Amino acid sequence: MKFNKNLESIKTYEAGKPIELVVREFGIDSKDIVKLASNENPLGCSPKVIDAVGAILSKMALYPDDSMIKLKNALSTRFGVENENIIIGSGSDQVIEFLIHAKASSESKILMNSITFAMYEIYAKHVGANVIRTTSQEHDLDEFYKLYKEEKPEIIFICTPNNPTGDALDAQKIYDFLDKIDSNTLVAIDGAYMEYAIAKDSAKEIAVEELIKKYDNVIYLGTFSKAYGLGGMRVGYGVADLKIIQELYKLRPPFNITTLSLEAASVALEDEEFVEKSITLNLEQMKRYEEFAKERKIDIINSYTNFVTLCLNSNQNSTKISNQLLQKGMIVRDLSSYNMNAIRVTVGTHEQNSRFFGLVVQFL
Repeated sequence: MKFNKNLESIKTYEAGKPIELVVREFGIDSKDIVKLASNENPLGCSPKVIDAVGAILSKMALYPDDSMIKLKNALSTRFGVENENIIIGSGSDQVIEFLIHAKASSESKILMNSITFAMYEIYAKHVGANVIRTTSQEHDLDEFYKLYKEEKPEIIFICTPNNPTGDALDAQKIYDFLDKIDSNTLVAIDGAYMEYAIAKDSAKEIAVEELIKKYDNVIYLGTFSKAYGLGGMRVGYGVADLKIIQELYKLRPPFNITTLSLEAASVALEDEEFVEKSITLNLEQMKRYEEFAKERKIDIINSYTNFVTLCLNSNQNSTKISNQLLQKGMIVRDLSSYNMNAIRVTVGTHEQNSRFFGLVVQFL
């Protein structure tokens, strides 16, 4: 059987191992497993979300409100934009898929950082586009601009804070970069971890309202999977000029977000106290990882997210250590697939992080 030739060069995206798989593979009781691999909120989600979703379980037999008016109203109030400037996706990666299919083709070039979110490249290859990467590990916008002038890409991806490294750009540097980009080049600014970055350094904050008013070729991406604790509900969004959103809507399937997910995201957005609690915990526990890395002489990338990237020494192996931790019931992310001898660890609760420190020292 023949398939689309574009699929031949695509490697299947490997998500963080689920707890259920570790239970089956190693026979470890689920209560003894700690998952610090997928950057989920260790506090779960807001109790108000749980109550709200429970109250509408009887609506599961009905299709959701495809206008998504409640969530769009909440997002438009949050960002100071019109409902028409917003598209909701099943996770922000669905919006990424929309924009690549809307803008790119087999003759297109798509520019991204050397190390960044894997789905940019995977979706680019869906349409046969040519992926152009920088050489620097962290976003170097001077190099981005040089490649932009040389390669003339259809789409540029800027992930800030960046996944899987955790570094972030000052917003002003991004604005200065955008000022030099022609209006026919689509620039996607992925702010999946922006809530954490703003809390750590206000200079990282992207002013979404001003962004889309000034630049009609830019889309801002966000998600409810991180600070809001709704990874299992799969809700993301894009905010952009009306013309961009209208084109993306041509690709959006009907009812792409469930009734329960829409309600969960709408309520989560209202509970600012829970988000603040989550971010405060993250900042406190992040310091423990920084101290641990310093004591062990391990390089750690300054992170503006809810995870840390520990760059291991030459006599240490990220794959080996990740597997050793896995057999002890500790799930972290091996970054060898990004050509990094590093592990990415979600910042968990005090107890979860203590367990990580206690286990990993056995293998360093």
